[in-house]
Amino acid sequence: MLHTSKPTPKVMSAQSSVLRVADRVGFTGSFLCAVHCAVLPLVLALLPAFGLKIGGWLDVDQAFVVFATLLGATTLSLGYRRHRVFRAWLWLVPGLGLVWLGAFTRLHNHSVTHAVVMTIGGLMLAAAHFINLRLTHAAAALPLAED
Repeated sequence: MLHTSKPTPKVMSAQSSVLRVADRVGFTGSFLCAVHCAVLPLVLALLPAFGLKIGGWLDVDQAFVVFATLLGATTLSLGYRRHRVFRAWLWLVPGLGLVWLGAFTRLHNHSVTHAVVMTIGGLMLAAAHFINLRLTHAAAALPLAED
């Protein structure tokens, strides 16, 4: 009698599960950052029309950039160890370069140029996390190698 075995799906490890959550957080945060950078100049321009003043606001750009750098480098490093594809890094590195440029140089003046640089950088970070998430998911679906 022939035994046909069905491929057993790979069980997600705790590390892989944490990586998925981290990539989703990175994707969502980076995307929201890009939206924030695109919309904030418009909101700031409209506030005086409503009689509202702003002052003493905490500037979160720099804190977010440091957090995004740590989260991106960690999740993409862990993802790379799993899937061995460099593609996500091709989006992360220039994206981080743009957000660091926008947050820690003379561009950090909340001008239109700052908003454009930060928006493009944030979208690139979101793309890197999305690509890493897809690559990690695809690698988890591959059958285990037999010894």
